[in-house]
Amino acid sequence: MQISKETVEHTAKLACIKLDSKELEKFARQLHDILEYIDKLSKLNLEQVKPTDHILSISNVLREDQPHKSLPADQALMNAPQQQEGFFVVPKVI
Repeated sequence: MQISKETVEHTAKLACIKLDSKELEKFARQLHDILEYIDKLSKLNLEQVKPTDHILSISNVLREDQPHKSLPADQALMNAPQQQEGFFVVPKVI
């Protein structure tokens, strides 16, 4: 697929980017090369290749949840800069 300078110019205008004529030619050439490479990839026979989401086999290493006694509220609030009615007071974030 050939990318014209006009297509690059239109795309640059949509992206609010100013390009001079040298840059238009350069990007048109680069985009053409990228699309040509994608076209080569689309012609590959991948029927025997299993789909993957990661190149390495990975798994989460998680510990078992162990229920335990919670920290008492007065101890949790002990070092709080501000507290009110048993809760932390923090700046309002909008």
